[in-house]
Parts: sequence; C-alpha cells; structure tokens
Amino acid sequence: MNHWNERFQDAKYVYGTEPNEFLRDMQKKLQLSGDALTIAEGEGRNAVFIAEQGLNVTAWDYAESGLEKTKKLGETKGVTVKTELVDLNEAQWVTNQWDEIVCIFGHFPKELRNKTLRGVKEAVKPGGYFITEVYSHYQIPYKSGGPQKLDLLYSPEEFLQTFSDWRTVHFFMGEVVRHEGELHNGLSHVIQFVGQKPY
Repeated sequence: MNHWNERFQDAKYVYGTEPNEFLRDMQKKLQLSGDALTIAEGEGRNAVFIAEQGLNVTAWDYAESGLEKTKKLGETKGVTVKTELVDLNEAQWVTNQWDEIVCIFGHFPKELRNKTLRGVKEAVKPGGYFITEVYSHYQIPYKSGGPQKLDLLYSPEEFLQTFSDWRTVHFFMGEVVRHEGELHNGLSHVIQFVGQKPY
C-alpha cells in the first residue's frame, strides 16, 4: 500500500473538504466549463468543487482510499466525479482531450514532474486552461505543509519554460496563507500558474 493510500484511510479529510482558495478565485474569474481533469486529486475537495460549478470532472489519483473519499464527498454535495486510479508514471495523455486540467499541490520527483507538465500541455484543448498552485522550492523553512525534500518542490522556470508558447493568464510566486485541513496550515511559499493553450 502506498503512503498516500494509508494517509487517506482515515474517515477524516486530512486536507479538509473546502476547495483551494486560488482555484476558487480562478473559477470565479474564468468561468470554467466543459470537461475538466484534476490530477493528484487526493480526497476530492477540488474535483467536487469544480463539479458543483457544472463541469464534467474526472479525478486522477493513485490512492484508492482518496478516490473513495472523492466519491463520498461528491455524494454529500449532490454531484458526480468520475474517478480513475492513475499512476502518473504510466499516465496516458490524449491530445486535446480536456478543457481544463487542474493540479493543486501535486508534488512529484523532478523527472516525473517534467513528464507530467509535458503531458498536461499535450492534453489541454486549444483555448483551454492549466491551473495550478504548488509549493515552491522556498517552502521548506515555512513548515506549513508540503514535502520536505527539495526535489519534490517547484521552480518558476518549470512553468514559464514548459508553457512559454501559451498565454500566461496568471503567474505568481510568493507568500500566501493557507488553511486546508490538518496538513496545509499557515504562511506558505507557493507558485501559482494559469496558462491558456493557443487556438
């Protein structure tokens, strides 16, 4: 059993049931619609929120216990999220499949991170969006959440270079305060990126 599967076994939602604040703001600004994919979705709080806005949502995670909680949370909110057990190392990225892809605090080793970002770039439809908030490589001393290994944290160049030919809708690196369940709490150092794929 992988460590995330164990972490999500508990009935309590370790990151809470409310969506990420940045995602909420971007939904309000962009009025997202259509078919959305959330990757490294965890326990479902962000996927369920997007589904509540009327999108068709698929959630990928490689912890079955997290996907079960995603389904339960959807039921309590009266929405359906399609869940798929996906190891991003083996993910199949279909060209121009999704109107939006969302990644909130999805942290992976550098090689997988680069592969995943390239997959996202391929799989978003022309005119569609990639929306992400993740911990930056400055996060470790903050002790407010996220991995304690530098290799699992992001640098701004990873987004700005990979998506250099996309329209940058929003880019920010700096401090924010996050209160998301037990594990994301307090002043944090994040990178936020929203890119739109060219038509």
